[in-house]
Amino acid sequence: MADMQRNLPCALEAEQSVLGSILIDPNCFADLTEILRAEDFYLEEHGEIFYAMYDLFSKSREIDLVTLIDTLVSRGVYNEEESKKYIKIIAETVPSAANVLDYAQIVKEKSLLRSLIGASDEIREMAFSAQGEVKDIIDSAEQKVFAIAQGSENKGFVHIREAISRTYARLDLLARDKAAASGTPTGFSALDRTLVGLGEGDLVIVGARPGMGKTSFCMNLATNIAKSTKKNVCVFSLEMSAEQLASRMLSSEALVDSYAIRSGELTSEQYKQLADAAAELSESNILIDDTTGITVTRMKAKLRRVKNLGLVVVDYLQLMQGEGRRTDNRVLEVGDISRGLKILAKELKIPVICCAQLSRGPESRTDKRPMLSDLRDSGAIEQDADIILFLYRDEYYKEPGPGEQSVAECIVSKNRHGSTGTVKLSWIGQFTKFLTQEVTREDEAP
Repeated sequence: MADMQRNLPCALEAEQSVLGSILIDPNCFADLTEILRAEDFYLEEHGEIFYAMYDLFSKSREIDLVTLIDTLVSRGVYNEEESKKYIKIIAETVPSAANVLDYAQIVKEKSLLRSLIGASDEIREMAFSAQGEVKDIIDSAEQKVFAIAQGSENKGFVHIREAISRTYARLDLLARDKAAASGTPTGFSALDRTLVGLGEGDLVIVGARPGMGKTSFCMNLATNIAKSTKKNVCVFSLEMSAEQLASRMLSSEALVDSYAIRSGELTSEQYKQLADAAAELSESNILIDDTTGITVTRMKAKLRRVKNLGLVVVDYLQLMQGEGRRTDNRVLEVGDISRGLKILAKELKIPVICCAQLSRGPESRTDKRPMLSDLRDSGAIEQDADIILFLYRDEYYKEPGPGEQSVAECIVSKNRHGSTGTVKLSWIGQFTKFLTQEVTREDEAP
């Protein structure tokens, strides 16, 4: 009961100081529009005054005592006598507008706290009423909190001079350190020569028909990047359990037949190999979440708690669930999910690798190599992705000849930052492992 009797967070003096600063120096209003809205003011009258100032600003009119009072009176907020009296009090609140941004930040922070309290009340009511599935209530709660968090972030324009300066700083780093790549190395040297690593904010789609090894490829990437960067790599596995993924990773690292691991038919030498690989893998920062039907919002909630995050892997996109209740239009739902993953990558400034199913299109063609049009359920995937990789193994459709190596093609079908082409990889099926073989680059327009 004591909590319910508390006053809501507010800073009335800061609110008055913001409004008074604008009257002293109307030129500061443009900067304030990046921070505040009328709804951020606790006192309704203050919000009305700020809104009137915004109205004047948007119409390119001067903001002063006369124009402000006229606007307030015309909107029926105050009568003329009340307006004059209170506006004069506000104008005398601060001696100068020098600290207006500090005052605005105080007002904004109090507004965010009130929003959190309001959201918590709504979440509490949803929990008590228990209408709908618990998972949907949790999703709704997370959306409310993240909506507040996103509302607190404001990014203004970056002058081209600053952007160029950042570019030259990166070039200077590359000149001094040849080992430094402009993106996170994948661990496949041939692929890195085409992609120049994975960039911050990149959404990377890995598509393949079932049985081509897309999960194994992505787990190979996750292991390589976890080892090389020493950062946390988070894997969301919607199809396989954490134990199944760990088994595959052990097979790849120890070079022990995956069937032997599943069946338990291991030699003493294989046990030793597994023990060595397990010790090494345990030192890598790979975190696995095998929640089924996870949403982008729930994914984001979990990732925000992870420090030193370097990469996110999702297996696979079509098993993710859209926000709220399912719709009959799966194409739109998958499109929303792919856009959400792209926004997630950009907000967290990390690459996000996501496996995706393909349609049966390749099966009906003579050349069964995947194409962009084969991405299943949504054309939005192609639009949202920065990089699209397709895996193809010819031996999947025909037996290899005597002495032929098992070759996998990693087809770079889209690369927003550079060239496309085909990277040749060796595929060792019994170890669920890909290795660099050679690269063939066919320069095309990005």
